[in-house]
Amino acid sequence: MIAAPSPVLALDIGGTKLAAGVVDADGVVHSFVVEPSRAYEGPDAALPRLFDLGRRAVAESSLDWPAIEAVGIGCGGPLDAERGVLIAPPHLPGWRDVPVVELARNAFERPVTLENDATAGAAGEHRWGAGAGVRHMVYLTLSTGVGGGVVIDGGLYRGSSGNGGELGHVTVDWRGRECRGCGRRGCLEAYVSGTSIAERATEAGLPFATAEEVANAARAGDDGAAALWAETVEALACGLISIVNLFEPELVVLGGGVTRSGELLIEPVRDAVRAGAMRAAGDAVEVVLSPFGDRVGVVGAAAIVYDRAGLEDVPANG
Repeated sequence: MIAAPSPVLALDIGGTKLAAGVVDADGVVHSFVVEPSRAYEGPDAALPRLFDLGRRAVAESSLDWPAIEAVGIGCGGPLDAERGVLIAPPHLPGWRDVPVVELARNAFERPVTLENDATAGAAGEHRWGAGAGVRHMVYLTLSTGVGGGVVIDGGLYRGSSGNGGELGHVTVDWRGRECRGCGRRGCLEAYVSGTSIAERATEAGLPFATAEEVANAARAGDDGAAALWAETVEALACGLISIVNLFEPELVVLGGGVTRSGELLIEPVRDAVRAGAMRAAGDAVEVVLSPFGDRVGVVGAAAIVYDRAGLEDVPANG
């Protein structure tokens, strides 16, 4: 753990947006800036813009650069956190074997830590958020894709190669929709990501271009949107019931852009999970929304830096 409250620069690489913020050891976000990722331009164009966004975040934080002792980066996997390389994230087509830690270290001249964004999100929730003090918890991010992170007995679970916790690829219908992330059929991500909700609206002939539009229309009483939203809730609850039965967590935290729908999503999902999970697991679990909102990515990226070791012990290669 970091003894001194040295702030870190946290960067979040998403399929639709890049985000940067300065976060201190108490989880306070001193600045937060966002811009479209335009990931289709490739890493050679997108990463310099990300690094410029990081510099802007420091400038807007009212902190001096010497106070920033490390950089944390969260990105969807698969990735190699030890080598600091993005292997082939599905939400970043064409980004293969990108040495993002080396590039960031050269840009900022500071030690850099890389982690799967959803694993990082779980770390942020466990350290500062809804899961503070909880021994067993699951974090699920519903965004361009669907990612997950798991805390078991107070420790972050990473798996044998550091890419464990891909909860978005739990199967909810083995003959279902093709998942754009992994190519298999019926993954949770194929039904509850913002991308898939918008695609399903188009397929149904509904005039909604985003998950947010679908949610707003469902809330306003549009029958088509309400039916699509009900299917989304059912798929999410189905996946979460399997996850809850598997891990028996005390807490499930939902984050990501789709959760902006608030109680329209969380209330029916919470009820379905409690009713559908095995009794002991269902009785034990609480399902809540992340308190960090859109900032959860940068909070998570910062938490990973603090979780790894003292800043003076963070290796320069991540």
